Amino acid sequence: MDLYARVNILDGHAVRLPHGDVSEAIALDDDPVNRAKGWVAKGADRLHIVDLDAAAYGDYKNRKLIASIIKAVDVPVQVGGGIRSNRDVERVLNMGAWRVAIGTLAIIDQVQFWELNRLHPHRVVVALDVRPDLEISIHGWTERTGEYLEETLINLSSGGAAAFMISEVGRDALVEAPNYDALRMALNLVDEPVIAAGGVRDLDDISQLMALGGNGKRLAGVVVGREVTQGRFTIEEAAAALASVGAVLGPWSRAELDKALVAFRDVVGDERSEDAFEFVSWLAGGGKH
Repeated sequence: MDLYARVNILDGHAVRLPHGDVSEAIALDDDPVNRAKGWVAKGADRLHIVDLDAAAYGDYKNRKLIASIIKAVDVPVQVGGGIRSNRDVERVLNMGAWRVAIGTLAIIDQVQFWELNRLHPHRVVVALDVRPDLEISIHGWTERTGEYLEETLINLSSGGAAAFMISEVGRDALVEAPNYDALRMALNLVDEPVIAAGGVRDLDDISQLMALGGNGKRLAGVVVGREVTQGRFTIEEAAAALASVGAVLGPWSRAELDKALVAFRDVVGDERSEDAFEFVSWLAGGGKH
């Protein structure tokens, strides 16, 4: 699972949005290029840049700055915000962006969305803002669509999306857990990579996302930003947590293994628990016959 570091840019500054509202933006850094380089140096696998001026006001004054960020780092850079036409897509890709992220356009004009994917295969990512009832919102959470996650994923997947980014409308990422049900639904419905883009509270949330599965696959990535700025964890710690996937963990105490066995029995029932009990006993004995 890849670690995406988010850089929100407003009026040439790196900012954070406490509640997703541009009018409440808090400046973090006067030098977004340096900030982006710092994320990468600390272990980010990808950058996700959001041009808030373009998204909120249709003002593309940050494009040169974004091009500078792309040139300054050696990881793939995904750019979103105010991308509403093929011309916009081409400009961003020509700057060297790895992929572009679009949201509202994919919902309100699926014909154009399909055309963008035909012209730029595997380069257009869909960013979906999902309400608690799984209805999709557009225009920066301000408008309901009457369309829901399941039908939207199926429709857009057939259009050739490179990946899906799922975030939650109105959720305070520092307080509330990610919507695991929405992410699991996405994994089960589409073959394209699914990225958790709504932020996490802590490293435990990252562990939960790493374990989440559906349709024989796992999440392709998680986007972090505000939670790092707030000191919940560091990029280095997040990168280390993601790197632990597949690592051999242990040793375990018998109490820990018995707890895992109870959880296993709750999932599969008693039928297979005897074999599991023998396996737990083997682990508790150090894995020796």
